[in-house]
Amino acid sequence: MIGYGEQAFFVLSWLAVLKLVHLSIWPLLRPTFGQLAYPAALSTSLLALLAGSWYLGLAHLPTWPVVVPFLVLLGAGMARRQYGRDEWEGAWRWELVFFVFFVFVLELRFFNPYVSHYSEQYMDMAWIASIMRNPVVTPSDPWFAGETLNIYYYLGHWLMAQLGLLSGVPARIVFNLVLPTVFGLAAVNCLMLGHLLLERHRWLPLGLLVLVNPTALVQLASGKALVPALDHSRHAIAFGLTEYPFFSSILGDPHALVMSMFNQLFLIALLVLAWNRWRELSMRQRWVVIGLSALSLGAMPGINSWDILVYGPLVLVIGLLIWWRERQEGGSTARQALLYPLLVPGLGIGLYLPYLLALKPGAVHGVLPVLSPSEPFSFLLVHGFFFAVVVCAIARFVPRHLFLFLVAVPFAYLGYYSAAIAAVLVAFMLVRAWRTERIEDLLVVAGLLIVLAVELVYFREAFDNEYFRTNTMHKFYYIAWLLLGIGCAGIVGRSIQSADRLPVVPPAAKRLAAVLCIVLLLAFPVIFQPDIGRDLLGIRFGGGSHTLDGLAYLDTEHPGTAGAVRFLEGYRGAGCIVEAVGDDYSFGAPISSFTGIPTIVGKRSHELQWRTNENDWWWIRPADVEAIYENPERTIELMQRYGCTLLYVGEIEHRKYDVKLESAGLESIYLEDGVQIFRIPGTG
Repeated sequence: MIGYGEQAFFVLSWLAVLKLVHLSIWPLLRPTFGQLAYPAALSTSLLALLAGSWYLGLAHLPTWPVVVPFLVLLGAGMARRQYGRDEWEGAWRWELVFFVFFVFVLELRFFNPYVSHYSEQYMDMAWIASIMRNPVVTPSDPWFAGETLNIYYYLGHWLMAQLGLLSGVPARIVFNLVLPTVFGLAAVNCLMLGHLLLERHRWLPLGLLVLVNPTALVQLASGKALVPALDHSRHAIAFGLTEYPFFSSILGDPHALVMSMFNQLFLIALLVLAWNRWRELSMRQRWVVIGLSALSLGAMPGINSWDILVYGPLVLVIGLLIWWRERQEGGSTARQALLYPLLVPGLGIGLYLPYLLALKPGAVHGVLPVLSPSEPFSFLLVHGFFFAVVVCAIARFVPRHLFLFLVAVPFAYLGYYSAAIAAVLVAFMLVRAWRTERIEDLLVVAGLLIVLAVELVYFREAFDNEYFRTNTMHKFYYIAWLLLGIGCAGIVGRSIQSADRLPVVPPAAKRLAAVLCIVLLLAFPVIFQPDIGRDLLGIRFGGGSHTLDGLAYLDTEHPGTAGAVRFLEGYRGAGCIVEAVGDDYSFGAPISSFTGIPTIVGKRSHELQWRTNENDWWWIRPADVEAIYENPERTIELMQRYGCTLLYVGEIEHRKYDVKLESAGLESIYLEDGVQIFRIPGTG
């Protein structure tokens, strides 16, 4: 296990890189964002780092020079005295919010650090390690030797890998720094949205990061332990998956849909800024908003492709509504407002056009109707808090628009009762949005439309069984949670602001309440120490349970694998390594997963979902792996066919194959704890 002193150094190094790129961008955004330039620069700087490093990787150049423009900007800002005392006024609040949520999730990772087979942690670790090992575009697929990650979205992994490379943090630690960073960024963007939407109670949007759905409360009240109750809450709808940020922080998987959260919230903030302040902005400032919106929207297909299916149309609709509003009110801004919906999607597509042209997704096979809709009670328990806010918000419109309940009739007649509920809420929220012309109402409408759509259709994927819409629900509900969370926070905040009879809270009491909330949040991981492996799977790892080293547990659970991984982390001559074909969601394909070195076929079913069975590889590759271990006359020939120079023999290989390598002509380069690594002579 990496020592605690070294781990602390890695965390500080990581934060230093974040702060360097952040501060370099900050002065550029002040003319447009004013006091919100400091938080806006956080996400802007990382999206710029992502784009710059990705293009360096596309040119097969080293990616570290991406930091040079940031250093130049920082130096220029210092020379122009753009970091004076006056500019720092109020910055501490944003730093505090980032720090609190960063440390909160960092603590959760410290008590639950494992890169384990629960969820997609092997996959996400493998991709981060693969990119850090060889940061070129398109990155190598560690589970399919000879091919690349052109079958999936990987830009979030690319960004975090670049931060690891720039800060000198190894992949096994990067794995546990991703989510603290994402939640810190998301918290800052939530507070920025609070400033854009509300005059008071601007902290309300932060609630969506720590809110649980009502199912979790029901489970806790019934006596279930914390983690099982939370896990049940994301399986509340039969054969579905309804994850939300707070559970993600405990699960600890830096998966694409979670990494995309900060970028989604940043784009929502830009949309709110454009909606509320378009007329006040100068033409130069409007270009900045257009450019940043394109930077954010353009990254979405590569970070989490599902996002673009929602935010692409949302940008168009809100942009056209801004144009329509300006046109109705007259003035010269209407034509300029049309630039937003016209240019943002095009510029966004153009920015990552090489990525889009290289992408060859094989997972989705059409859109089909849902034949087994959600049971209404479970549906309400998942969305209950948001629905309660919506019901209160539309209450005054109901008596005058009773006919809108008719939208529920066709859905109810066909047995889609949950869809009927969502359709009624959408109809009344549209009336409210038309009357108020407030952006938070439009965000709620967008979230409700997602929930409605998931009740009606789903994207068909390779495994079209009883879990037919699990992935569709998983990805789209996460987006809906963010949109509904921000929209409902805006509605609640405005309602509180307009209430006349609420008692005035003294400033000292507010500060005390804020301190208490921070203390409780940071104390939560220490008190409960949630552990997914122990609490859900009954796994009690013998070591490495309190660390940021995601692979520390291997030292006691799989010591042979642990030593081999450490050896291979420093071995630079491997283009491909042979290991046993891994079973999904199990301790399988650990070498490729933990080091990023490609293997012939890692997690077999994952690759089937992404690639389908093109060229019958499903049968050919596993058979070739078996022959490599069991037929020494063909070992080197088959290894060379896939570009492999190394062969790994450990506990899984001995269990799966009748290993016969004595006469294969290989050179042994590692032998420890029952694990042996061979090399083709003259290679590496």
